[in-house]
Amino acid sequence: MADKDFVAPASKAAGGWGALKSCGKRLLQTGNPLAGARAMLHANQPDGFDCPGCAWGDPEHGSSFEFCENGVKAVAWEATRKRTTPDFFADHTVSELRGWSDYDLEHQGRLTHPLRYDPAQDRYLPVAWDDAFAQIGAALRALESPDQAEFYTSGRASNEAAFLYQLFVRLYGTNNFPDCSNMCHEASGVALIDAVGIGKGTVLLEDFEQADAIFVFGQNPGTNHPRMLADLRKAAARGARVVVFNPLKEKGLQRFADPQNKIEMLRGGSQPTSTDYFQVRLGGDMAAIRGMCKVVLAEGVLDRDFITRHCHGFEDWRAVVEATSWDQIQTQSGLSRAQIETAARIYMQSDRVIATWAMGVTQHRHSVATIREIANFLFLRGNVGRPGTGLCPVRGHSNVQGDRTMGINEKPPAQLTDALERELGVSLPRHDGHNVLGAIGAMLDGSARAFIGLGGNFARATPDSALIAQALSGLGLTVHVATKLNHSHLLPGAASFILPCLGRTEIDKSPAGIRQIVTVEDSMSMVHGSGGINLPASAELKSEIGIIAGIAAATVGSAVVDWQAMADDYDLIRDMIGRVLPGFHDYNERVRKPRGFWLRNPAAQREWRTPTARANFGADPLPEATEWQKSQGDGRFVLQTFRSHDQYNTTIYGMDDRYRGVYGERRVVFVNPDDIAAIGAKAGDRVDIIGPSDDGIDRVAQAFRLVAYDLPRGCIAGYYPELNVLVPLGAFGERSFTPNSKSIPVRLHPL
Repeated sequence: MADKDFVAPASKAAGGWGALKSCGKRLLQTGNPLAGARAMLHANQPDGFDCPGCAWGDPEHGSSFEFCENGVKAVAWEATRKRTTPDFFADHTVSELRGWSDYDLEHQGRLTHPLRYDPAQDRYLPVAWDDAFAQIGAALRALESPDQAEFYTSGRASNEAAFLYQLFVRLYGTNNFPDCSNMCHEASGVALIDAVGIGKGTVLLEDFEQADAIFVFGQNPGTNHPRMLADLRKAAARGARVVVFNPLKEKGLQRFADPQNKIEMLRGGSQPTSTDYFQVRLGGDMAAIRGMCKVVLAEGVLDRDFITRHCHGFEDWRAVVEATSWDQIQTQSGLSRAQIETAARIYMQSDRVIATWAMGVTQHRHSVATIREIANFLFLRGNVGRPGTGLCPVRGHSNVQGDRTMGINEKPPAQLTDALERELGVSLPRHDGHNVLGAIGAMLDGSARAFIGLGGNFARATPDSALIAQALSGLGLTVHVATKLNHSHLLPGAASFILPCLGRTEIDKSPAGIRQIVTVEDSMSMVHGSGGINLPASAELKSEIGIIAGIAAATVGSAVVDWQAMADDYDLIRDMIGRVLPGFHDYNERVRKPRGFWLRNPAAQREWRTPTARANFGADPLPEATEWQKSQGDGRFVLQTFRSHDQYNTTIYGMDDRYRGVYGERRVVFVNPDDIAAIGAKAGDRVDIIGPSDDGIDRVAQAFRLVAYDLPRGCIAGYYPELNVLVPLGAFGERSFTPNSKSIPVRLHPL
């Protein structure tokens, strides 16, 4: 595409023929499209594998084709015939590979052999599995303290892998569990534990079929969890109001063409996915929700019985709401009082309401307070704990919620530690460990000397990219469990290993030849099985569970836990989970039933496990000023980072973003046309994006193209991981410690 033509008309709707063409393109890229198509027929089916594309729930009625464009991309990415063999590393030094793009690295294909970095040659060389385990175990045992090691987890790990991982790490002697959830939905967990006593959503997928109104805050399901669009579309079609608060006009939140609807596809039609759309300013969601609450309180349209019987702190919160001025609400939200009153009337006229949100809400300094206000909003009319209602944080990674359930938590609950000690007959560490920001700080100051990564791409997912590179490369040991090569692997410590693992779609057999299954937990607390159907990419691959067991045996020995037995039969892991974690009784039997089982959520049944034994209103004031307010008058903008449509977290499937009309280009920044004119530039020009530097660190993202886009003035957007270089480590959410990736003050410098 010519330099001037990187922007083209965007899709008129999400899904449709564009989705089918994209699916076909990705399947062809695997080198074996028929196998990829066959694999998709087993995605999210009782006899197949859980799609690694997102954490959206699966319907109880079990559609034959319960997958989406994201799922096809994820499966095709994993099922490729391309291989990154030892010969590849013989041809390329690590220093050379650091100059490659994320896209080019991962598109070399699947890793095939365990590897150890040789600093003399600046290359990764093959290593035998037993030698790798022995060397890793020796390095971990040689540390002065177990707290000098950091154990990272990606949300794609299964329940069984996550449980075994935390078991090993706690026996080793630390609670250092930096986790991908620290960078996305940590605020949801903190806020919901305070509000309803459990850090999970309270809805089932069936509730979306019964809701009269669905309020959607700060999420883009068309790109991040496309199967949600079908449920929003069905809700709008039956007359429910779907009310969206989002700075950008996203195609998926406007219209959706269902690729599985033959008549619609033939006619080229589409259906609305929302009925009302409010373009809130970045950081202004809390103000918009506060405004709606103010209207509801003034009208007196309350469920007084629910508030009296089930809630605590209502009057204190009410006083804070009434003291909040409309001027502050309108300025922060960017919405008029009339717009907010319109949304509030929809809420008051709806008997059953769901509120759903994602990282557009969770990645701000005041995210916990915002989610508390979402809960307050639903409490007003008793919209928690009955059919068609509830709180619904929508996770990204397919098992990020399950990992936390399994004990991946740097602050171990006493109940978990007590249960593990009873099970194992040993004492375990009880002090708090490191989250992601704590781990990075420890690596930078030298108090951490080892990093083990169970999946993910830590170097590219985290903020302040240059500092992260410095932190990882200064360690004594780095270990990465992965399916493909990424930039984290190219920042080796003194000793560094890449350990290739099976993917979710691949057959995993026990030594007895029995096909193993693993389990995951989706955003609706449904736990279900997953069994791969494709042949492994290499005979050398081990499962994540097998790799964890190998490292554990070499590090802590097998006197307390028979790691090899666990790796040989995952049923043994599930038996232990059933003895240790509440709600997992008869785990092996229940998970083998079609659709698995629901992990009981007390708050969904109005059982409040909070210190007050009630649902708690949170009386937080609005922020004194959002980043947008602080930027007014001095030429600054507020930047949010997000995914392109050809991307899943840090994995880049392709260079197009057809829903936003951008093709063959990722170094772009989306800006209101009037703001482009105000800086003396025009669409298509390149700018340097200058980030915060008040801590003495210069942060610059160079030569990004301007894309004119419909979003509020003063608010701009662009893709991560390219723009993570602008996110300071010191900018994080209050109580959540989640990076403020949706509210970064920046300047634009035209080139």
